[in-house]
Amino acid sequence: MRHNEGSDVKLGIRNIGEIATGDLDAPLGQADTIVCKDGRIEGIGVPAAALDDCEVVIDAGGCTAAPGLIDSHVHITFGDFTPRQNVVGYLSSYVHGGVTTSITASEVHVPGRPHDRGGLKALALAARACFEGYRPGGMRVHAGSIILDPALDLSDMAELAAGGVWLAKAGFGAFDDAFGYAPYVKAAREAGMITTVHTGGSSIPGSGAISGDHILALDPHVSFHVNGGPTAMPDADFARLANESDVALQICTAGNLRTALLCLEEARKADALHRVLIATDTPTGSGIMPLGLLYTMSHLSALGGLAPELAIACATGNNARVYGLEAGVLAQGRLADIVLMDAPDGGTQTSALKAIAHGDIAAIGAVVSDGMPRFVGRSRNTPATCRKVRVERCDIPASFG
Repeated sequence: MRHNEGSDVKLGIRNIGEIATGDLDAPLGQADTIVCKDGRIEGIGVPAAALDDCEVVIDAGGCTAAPGLIDSHVHITFGDFTPRQNVVGYLSSYVHGGVTTSITASEVHVPGRPHDRGGLKALALAARACFEGYRPGGMRVHAGSIILDPALDLSDMAELAAGGVWLAKAGFGAFDDAFGYAPYVKAAREAGMITTVHTGGSSIPGSGAISGDHILALDPHVSFHVNGGPTAMPDADFARLANESDVALQICTAGNLRTALLCLEEARKADALHRVLIATDTPTGSGIMPLGLLYTMSHLSALGGLAPELAIACATGNNARVYGLEAGVLAQGRLADIVLMDAPDGGTQTSALKAIAHGDIAAIGAVVSDGMPRFVGRSRNTPATCRKVRVERCDIPASFG
């Protein structure tokens, strides 16, 4: 499991209305309190008296508690900056969309990125190291994915893994044919890396079209933006990936909505919902989407008939399981990344889950990462919550407005 050390603040949350656990097998929980200590969840459903010694207490006001969202397809470069859209502070903005963890889709958007063997390895190592202790807006960022390229030696995978790189990306190397990635994906897997492959039509210079035939032959852990990034592969390939592989099917906001619903349908028929991941594939030419995960959750629920608590699990616990993360599920001992969400003010629904099923995005009332509140009361990006979330007590010199 991959994690970073958390806050030593003891945090309590009370007056929780319902819990979406992030666990696909048990997606709903009934408890009105959560206590966090040393960056982890110490207890759920504890007596109210257990909050007496908490240094910070949040009154959830009846809102829904869910795990912090995990965006498993973010185009990280360096720092909280995207050259694709020339914007500073986008990762901090994603926190206000409930995202507490982002995972790099490889640093292919770094201006002037190297293509030689030494430069490819240096880019992955440097990106990983730069985000090891850097938390934009409180977000945990897993950066540094080696871009698989024929300039590399297969032995480089073990060397990179020893240096802390645990992600490998196929689809942007100088191969004449996508089948050429196969020995590199295999070597990366053998080195213990999570392997990912661009799926669908080409997107930027250096990428090429990759179909179901390629994914089945390469056998990565994750088929990136399986519904298109932004152009989708042939329809028939979705059933093939669902039935003929164990590959995780990553549905992205910046993709084809029709094939996102097709992918969901095929995954459910194949009893493979545990392999469905929700991500954004941003920032790209499609833009910056701080609420991208919230939108895709609502699309799959309202248009695809996926229960809202299962949509949340696809954006949290499913990502955590595939990538080996300790976040993503609200359970004792897991990392204390928590989102308090609600129906948006002025809408027709009465809870976050009902709003998602209705096609509305959930309103975010508070975000906690590593057991530390990042904001409480009102997201700067979502609509206001129907219920009021507030800091009831704070015994440390901090403000969470």
